[in-house]
Amino acid sequence: MLIPFSRVQPTDLMLSAGSSAAQDLVGFSGWAVTLMETLGPLGVGFLVFMDNIFPPIPSELVLPLAGFTASQGNMNIVVAIIFATTGSVVGAVVLWAVGKWIGLERIARIAVKMPLVDVDDVHKTVAWFDKHGDKAVFFGRMVPIFRSLISIPAGIRDMSIIKFLLLTTAGSAVWNTVLIVAGFYLGENWSVVETYAGYFQTLVIVAVVVFVIVWIVLKVRRRKRVKPARRTDAADEPTEGPVEQSEG
Repeated sequence: MLIPFSRVQPTDLMLSAGSSAAQDLVGFSGWAVTLMETLGPLGVGFLVFMDNIFPPIPSELVLPLAGFTASQGNMNIVVAIIFATTGSVVGAVVLWAVGKWIGLERIARIAVKMPLVDVDDVHKTVAWFDKHGDKAVFFGRMVPIFRSLISIPAGIRDMSIIKFLLLTTAGSAVWNTVLIVAGFYLGENWSVVETYAGYFQTLVIVAVVVFVIVWIVLKVRRRKRVKPARRTDAADEPTEGPVEQSEG
């Protein structure tokens, strides 16, 4: 039976569009949209929480998809941002607790057993975090990889949980809002956000890899310079034993 057009509500059209759009997506994108359509904002919060605990789930993909899903009328965009930020904060608190449980002493003992790592490296990292920790936690929420990892040193240094929550919430809210709003207004072109966010993520990964390679090279060179110096010092030390006196 045909339904008169006058009886069709705008929300029905949006829900229909959202369902067909979800069916057109494949792989993780299709699964994520289906989850968000089924659970609503709770699905957004769950996916962002998993992004913090398991970084291979990219928020650069989840958040624009949440905006796209909201643009289809399947959820309220403001509620989506709130749940996404809540998921970010909960995931960050879990990792903060892990860092607090590990503690500085345990990290130092682990560092001693690791090749090319000195206890001094741990102390330098701690000193850097003590100086820049607030900015690192806030801006770290907007940087791939560091978004998850930055919570651990905050826990190790026992950053105040109140301060950590405020900084994490503020940084996460900025990042989540930008990507969700972009996905909302781009609609079916939400993948544009993912593309450019992917470029940013690749740049960060390359920078980290380059930093690690340079750090390893410098460490190896330093070790090579120290060993010959130690052998030279040992050769210059006087040998112990009886000293023959010349007959005069």
